[in-house]
Amino acid sequence: MSEPAVLGRRSLNRATLERQLLLRRSAMPPEQALSHLVGLQAQTPHTWYTGLWARLADYAPEPTSELLGSGAIVRIPVMRSTIHLLTADDAVRLRPLMEPVHERMFRSAFGRRVAGLDAAEVEKAARAVLQEGPLTFSELGARLAAHGRSAGWGERDPQALAQWGRTLVPLVQVPPRGQWGRSGQAAHAPAEAWLGRPLPEPFSLEHLVLRYLAAFGPASVLDVQKWCGLTRLGEVVDELRPRLRVFRSEDGRELFDLPDAPRPDAETPAPVRFLYDFDNLRWSYADLDRLVTVDLREHGFTAANGLDPGLVLLDGFAAGGWRINVRRRTAVLHVRPFRRLSGADEAAVRAEAEALLEFYAPAAAERAVELGPPTG
Repeated sequence: MSEPAVLGRRSLNRATLERQLLLRRSAMPPEQALSHLVGLQAQTPHTWYTGLWARLADYAPEPTSELLGSGAIVRIPVMRSTIHLLTADDAVRLRPLMEPVHERMFRSAFGRRVAGLDAAEVEKAARAVLQEGPLTFSELGARLAAHGRSAGWGERDPQALAQWGRTLVPLVQVPPRGQWGRSGQAAHAPAEAWLGRPLPEPFSLEHLVLRYLAAFGPASVLDVQKWCGLTRLGEVVDELRPRLRVFRSEDGRELFDLPDAPRPDAETPAPVRFLYDFDNLRWSYADLDRLVTVDLREHGFTAANGLDPGLVLLDGFAAGGWRINVRRRTAVLHVRPFRRLSGADEAAVRAEAEALLEFYAPAAAERAVELGPPTG
């Protein structure tokens, strides 16, 4: 048996950008793009719109906002127990598959606070109080705590009860939260009630791995596990091995891919792209070397307040961070490169930044791009 071919860093980079619709903007409609990408991470209400803007040609946010309002797409905790924007069909079949991840994360953070309570009883109570309509987590916790006092649970932490309800009952974060140009409380409803249908059988683990490789490959077993939060997927990949191409990274990691998936030439030009703060690419690999060649912590990516800057990609690799500040009718996009840019690179970064700023803050009377000194 011949040794697997080695994929260099640039080859991995170009394959990843192609799968993520970042090597060229796609003509896919938003719903199809979300299906291809297996969703977008979307725990902030609106920054994910820039993720679609970076990936889709002639993208306008209003149709996506309407899809969210209609329930055709939903924001729901799925992979890694974080909120993702998914098609409704994917949401209802992925969420049950991720139940072990949600349970593990809940037990780690809140397990001691609910010791002695029966999960089935808490789930029944959560479904009952949610029948009255969408609730914030504060409201859900308060009502479960009140129910618990009368049901003999004793005094229980409302926050822990709300989070257990979130774990036991698949909850959609309902609009207008997340809709373009609108705001609202983070209120939640059971997925079955919001979508008007029962949850079907979940996807198989094999289907999950194949979908991941189509959108993120070539990748290792650890990469798949990092993306979804599930463990012991090596057994699943081994079952799929006869159907996959196997490669090696430069440092010897075994990488898997779909046989006919696109793997562009390593020297394929890659345009400037701005990745939003929670872009899929930041959180879907065990090792970010296909995208990042510096220590991000040395450049201000500490997430001390839970929010990192977005990443600027130049020639496919992280070359800086960015943020948008909107105050009244003024919008400023700040770029902090990791190194000094050439004149051509600076012009390309500015052009993409100006286009992004026009998209994100169309009502601003004044818009400006500020390119700061290098952080390195």
